[in-house]
Amino acid sequence: MNYRITVLCENSVGPISGTLGEHGFAALIEPSEGEAILFDTGQGLTLLHNANRMNKNLSAVGAVAISHGHFDHAGGLLPYLQEYGPRRVYGHPDIFTPRYRVKDTGECFPIGIPHAREALESAGAVFDLSTAFRELAPGVYLSGEVPRATAFESGDQGLYRDCTGQELDPTMDDQSLVLETDRGLVILLGCCHAGLINTLEHIAYTTGRRDVYALIGGTHLSFCSQEQMEKTIQTVKSMGIRKIAAGHCTGFAASARLSRELPREFQVALVGYTLEV
Repeated sequence: MNYRITVLCENSVGPISGTLGEHGFAALIEPSEGEAILFDTGQGLTLLHNANRMNKNLSAVGAVAISHGHFDHAGGLLPYLQEYGPRRVYGHPDIFTPRYRVKDTGECFPIGIPHAREALESAGAVFDLSTAFRELAPGVYLSGEVPRATAFESGDQGLYRDCTGQELDPTMDDQSLVLETDRGLVILLGCCHAGLINTLEHIAYTTGRRDVYALIGGTHLSFCSQEQMEKTIQTVKSMGIRKIAAGHCTGFAASARLSRELPREFQVALVGYTLEV
C-alpha cells in the first residue's frame, strides 16, 4: 500500500499560495487503495480553507481520527461535519474530559474540545472510542493509550481537569496513527503528550516492529527539560529513523536542536508538507 500524507493545519505555512496557519494540527492520509483518513482537524479556522487551496477533496475522507481532546486538534471537527456530513470518529474515551491550562498567576483557560459531544453527534459524528491499539483500515492503526514508562519523560506542567489546579490532567487520551508501508512504519503524532519515546516503545511493543521510516507531527519537545531533550535525541538516533518531519508543539529551540543533531533526517512539517511513501 502506498500513501500520500499532507499536512493541512499547522502553526506555520509553507510555499503554497493562500494557505493559512493556526496553532494546531491536521493531516490527510490518502492511500493508493481505499478511503482517505483525516488525522486531527486543527482549531477549525483553516482546515477547510487550506484543503481547498491544495485541491484536497475532503469528501473522500471515510473516517476521522482524533489524537486527543484539545481544541487545537479537535476544534475543526464540527465545521468538517457541517460541510461534509456524517463520519465515524475514532479516539480515546477521555477526549471529552474537561481540560484547562492554569497559569502561575492563577488565570485559567479552557483548552478542551470546544463543542459538546451532543452537538458533534447531531452534526453526524459516530464516535468509536477505545483505549486499545486497533486497526482502522488495512495497514492503518491507532496506537491506543500509551503507557508512561520512561523515567525521563515527565509530561506536562500546568494542565488540569479543573480550574483550581487541584486535579492534574495526564492526557491519557494521547494517541498516534501508525501506517505500514514498504519502507517501514510511518507514525503521525498529534502532540505526543505521552512522550515521544514512550510512544515509539509502545508502538514497537504492540506491532513487534522497530523499523520506523518517518515521524510526522508534534513532538511536544518545546515543553521538556534539557535531560529529556538529550535522552530523546540519543534514543531517536539509535533507532535509525529516516525522516523526522516535526512541527506544531515541537518548538523553535527543539527544532533547531533536532536539525543540528539530525541534519539529514530533520524536516519542518509546515502547512502543505507532503510525504509520499
